[in-house]
Amino acid sequence: MPAKQYGVFNMAERKIGSEPLSPGIPIVSSEILVGYRIKEVKGLVWASTVRAKSIFDDVKAMLKLIVGGEIKEFWQLINEARQDIMVRLNQNAMDMGANAVVSVRIESAEVIGGAIEIYAYGTAVVVEKE
Repeated sequence: MPAKQYGVFNMAERKIGSEPLSPGIPIVSSEILVGYRIKEVKGLVWASTVRAKSIFDDVKAMLKLIVGGEIKEFWQLINEARQDIMVRLNQNAMDMGANAVVSVRIESAEVIGGAIEIYAYGTAVVVEKE
């Protein structure tokens, strides 16, 4: 039985509304891509975005801090940013001649009050089926 693989982001499955985006490449958090072998390492690939919410969303978030509950405005902001950097990571890797990205990490940092940077990095590789 093959090992179960987690953390795969397949660009072909990402959609905006009912329209699929252009096909992309597998992006995984593991060091391997199950069923494939790494033929060539292209190098470090990365992508980032900086996002901020409006002052109105900040006020809603402050109220949530007082009464408790999920802060959906910020969850949506982070989720959209994460998806956008995966699109950018995909494109950057393909520009390098890669057909997959392994060992991907996603991190975030507050840039200034209310603005957050989300960034991802990994190793762009050329893989072939085993």
